[in-house]
Amino acid sequence: MGNLKAGLTIGLILKTSMPHSIMLPNSSCLPHVSVVIPIYNGEADLLELLNCLQSQSYPNERVEYLLVDNGSGDRTPQWLQVAAQTHSSIRPLSEIEIQSSYAARNTGIRAATGEILAFTDVDCRPQPEWLYQLIQPFANPAIGIVAGEVMALPGTSLLERYADRHDTLSQNHTLAHPFCPYGQTANLAIRRQALEQVGLFRPYLTTGGDADICWRILRQTGWQIQFAEQAIVSHRHRSTLADLRSQWQRYGRSNRYLHELHGINLTRDMTLRDYGYRGSRWLLKEIPVAIVRQTHFTHLVDAIVDTPIDLICRQARSQGQRGAQLSDLARQIVWLDQEAPVIQL
Repeated sequence: MGNLKAGLTIGLILKTSMPHSIMLPNSSCLPHVSVVIPIYNGEADLLELLNCLQSQSYPNERVEYLLVDNGSGDRTPQWLQVAAQTHSSIRPLSEIEIQSSYAARNTGIRAATGEILAFTDVDCRPQPEWLYQLIQPFANPAIGIVAGEVMALPGTSLLERYADRHDTLSQNHTLAHPFCPYGQTANLAIRRQALEQVGLFRPYLTTGGDADICWRILRQTGWQIQFAEQAIVSHRHRSTLADLRSQWQRYGRSNRYLHELHGINLTRDMTLRDYGYRGSRWLLKEIPVAIVRQTHFTHLVDAIVDTPIDLICRQARSQGQRGAQLSDLARQIVWLDQEAPVIQL
């Protein structure tokens, strides 16, 4: 598909997407919201994301969408320019100095005009009432952070079913973190005043930045966090073993970085004794129980492979945690009032 055809396709989708209709209060009563989305080589996901944004029930005059290209090598920059020409609420930006989603988010924050900053990702699919539901808790002046829910897009592979059974993407896990609750940037909103107090994302951090910024806000200020369960974005589970291992290695690196930044406990590595115990339990108990209880072949397979996949994930997380090293640059915090160029695409 050439650039011209791609542009026409985007334009068609944007023009034919009608906002979802729900009963909203007078739009002048709603806060002005800036939605910040970092994008790196997002061509495959961009059309669906734009369609979701244009279907939002939140009034167009009260929202701006800042889509920040982070040095993509595909047609993402061109497609963003076409999208901006089609709809005035879309603002394409560029962050090419630092290859980091957090640096790209900071570029969006600096250009934002809203009193609330909302975040999601290019491979997420916000439901029509996502933004409206995500903003509602800010009616309470004590709330500085709101986390929405992340649900899985339909998947049929063995690994996708595993992740679905364990609710891998759900914010319930991060909100229950034993050190301090936090929300993932796949579905998060932060009051601008909170960012003015603690600073922006650490631009050179490669993972763990969502926990870091939430913890700085919650532990250094009086702001509170709230879960907006009905503010839903959908996201794909990893469908290949390589992608699943990469995901859990990233979790491990995040553990190491947050340990060094905030002093949280590291995840204990599994020993050979642990692997032996889990393997014996799997062979002697879990497989026989699954054979007796499961009547559907797919359910039987899922029950049998659950423990091996779990062990693979734990091993990958341990590997990521052991191999991570936080650089001095990654410790840096930048501030909203620091001068930095905002590049329009």
